[in-house]
Amino acid sequence: MQFFRQLTAALGAVMMRGTVLCSALAPFLGGPAWAQKPEPWQMGMQHAFSPVQEKIASLHNGLLITITIITLFVGGLLVWVMLKYNSKANPVPSQTSHHTGLEIAWTLIPALILVAVAIPSFRLVYYQDRTHEADMTVKVIAHQWNWEYSYPDNDNLNFTSYIVPDEDVKKNGGLRLLEVDNQVVLPVGKNIRILTSSVDVIHSFFIPSLGVQRYAIPGRTLETWVKITAPGVYYGQCNQICGKDHSRMPIAIRAVPQAEFEAWLVDAKKKFAANMPDETRQMASTDPRR
Repeated sequence: MQFFRQLTAALGAVMMRGTVLCSALAPFLGGPAWAQKPEPWQMGMQHAFSPVQEKIASLHNGLLITITIITLFVGGLLVWVMLKYNSKANPVPSQTSHHTGLEIAWTLIPALILVAVAIPSFRLVYYQDRTHEADMTVKVIAHQWNWEYSYPDNDNLNFTSYIVPDEDVKKNGGLRLLEVDNQVVLPVGKNIRILTSSVDVIHSFFIPSLGVQRYAIPGRTLETWVKITAPGVYYGQCNQICGKDHSRMPIAIRAVPQAEFEAWLVDAKKKFAANMPDETRQMASTDPRR
C-alpha cells in the first residue's frame, strides 16, 4: 500500500507542476489580444484570455504530461518484455499462469490515475457552468444561419449578426469565414452571464480563446459565463453541424474598457432601436441621457 500511496502522490505532483508551469508561462505566451483566431499550422490551443480558458489549458497541459509519462512507461515495458522474454532468451517457456501482485497493480494503478484525473476535471466542469455574481447578462439565440444577441440589462438591446460575404472580405479586408457585420461588444473584467437557446436546430456557441462553449438547443436555455481579461477581438464559430451553412455562422466578440462599452451602448440603442420592444424604444427616444 505504501507503493500505491507514493504513486498517487507522484502523479498528483506531476499534474500540479504542469499546471503551475503553464500558469506561470501564460503571461509570456499570451501576447496581444488583437485578434484571437486560428493560425496556420497551429498545434495547440489559442491563448487564454479568460479564467475559464486558463483552467482548461492548465488541465490539458497537465494531462498531456501525465499521458506522456504513461506512454513512455508502457512503451519501455513492451520493449523490455520483447527483449527479456523472447524465444531466444527463453527456449523453455515459463509455465506461470498468473501473478496476484501484478493483477492487483494493473487494476488498481489505472483506477487511481483515473481518480486523479477526474477530480480536477469535475471541478472545472462546475467552475465553467455559471457565475453567481454576474455583472450583466447576454442572451444568445441561434438561427439557421445567424446569431441573435440581446442585452436584457440594457433596455433589451437586440441585434442580429451575419457573416460578411467573401466578396466583401476580399474588397475591404478581414478574415474570411470569421468577419461579421455586427460584433458583440462586452466590457473587460466583468463577470458576464451567457444564456444560449435556438429557434430551429441544435447549434453550439464556441469562442476558443475565452473558454466558452455551450449548445444552443430549441426549447431550452443553457447557461455559462465569461470574464474577459484583455481588450481585443475574439473569434469563434458554431461548433455543431446545423445544416448547409453551418460553416458560415461566425462569432466575433469585441472586448473594450467599461467607458468605451457604455459609449457603444448609447450608439447601439440608436442603431438597433427598431429591434427593441415598442415601450423600450419609446423610452430610449424620450430619455434626455440618450
